Amino acid sequence: MIPRLNFSLLPLLCVLCAPISANSVLSPSFPGQKLAEKPEWCKPLPRPEYKALQRVLPEEPWFEVYKVAPRTFAIYEPHQSEEVISYLIVGQKQAVLFDTGMGIADIKKIVSRLTSLPVVVLNSHTHDDHVGGNWQFLFVFGMDTAFTRENAKGSTADAQAEIAPGEICGDLPKRFDPKAYKTKPWHISAFIHDGFRIKLGGRTVEVIATPGHTPDAIALLDRENGLLFTGDTFYPAPIWLYRPETDLAAYEKSIARLAALAPEVKTVLGAHNIPVAPPDVLPALVQAFADLQAGKATCKPEGTGKKLCVVDKFSFLLRAAP
Repeated sequence: MIPRLNFSLLPLLCVLCAPISANSVLSPSFPGQKLAEKPEWCKPLPRPEYKALQRVLPEEPWFEVYKVAPRTFAIYEPHQSEEVISYLIVGQKQAVLFDTGMGIADIKKIVSRLTSLPVVVLNSHTHDDHVGGNWQFLFVFGMDTAFTRENAKGSTADAQAEIAPGEICGDLPKRFDPKAYKTKPWHISAFIHDGFRIKLGGRTVEVIATPGHTPDAIALLDRENGLLFTGDTFYPAPIWLYRPETDLAAYEKSIARLAALAPEVKTVLGAHNIPVAPPDVLPALVQAFADLQAGKATCKPEGTGKKLCVVDKFSFLLRAAP
């Protein structure tokens, strides 16, 4: 879950061995709801950074799919305010789906069009906007935390908040029932841990525990191809660090760990808004967070009990003192 973008960056163990125009002037109408002005957050769409990426499956109405590296696809949901991005990482024998998005449209159908290989799901963390399609997949691996177990039960309230007025840009899928929308429960088929490796056939991804944003947050590292998938530990927008499950001390350690990997990383792939960033963003994030902790940020109130703090090109949404 994230707030709006305020800056941009350019640059298994073997398990089984009509798009909506960004210029649309109306947000969707539910039964009995009047048409509304397009929300402010979606007026700048499409984001210019996507012009440099190769789009595939262009006829999909809800998702936008981009090839961000060989056999690596960003599955982007630009019509909901989170602008969440899931990633399909394909090997020769199987594939990993890193997050399953909102659950508003059928992500499994998208994945089946991109690969016929067996797919295992990993989640960067288990906030509702990253696990919406988990229930569709047979193999879902999860970190061994109480937070993961609780979120695997699903949620109606969190899901309904994602389609509240102002949260949708354009039309919802034709068969989508907003009144019935919820994050469906899913089954954790195996618990994983820091350092767990998934062999995809000619390609291996490694789990890196990055607690802080949530207790179960992870990154994925594809060392051979220099790809680091950071989930919500880094993305180019205000980073949410105010929720009850957030641990700032753990977050500080996690970003330092990721920054140490920068010399062997070619591309950083975050979970919202824009899928690619250069590796030097990682040490810069560490410095920005240190400056934040030292009181060098510019902060202002942002809603009830929160403050938005800006340091250099980074921003953080934090708990405000009562």
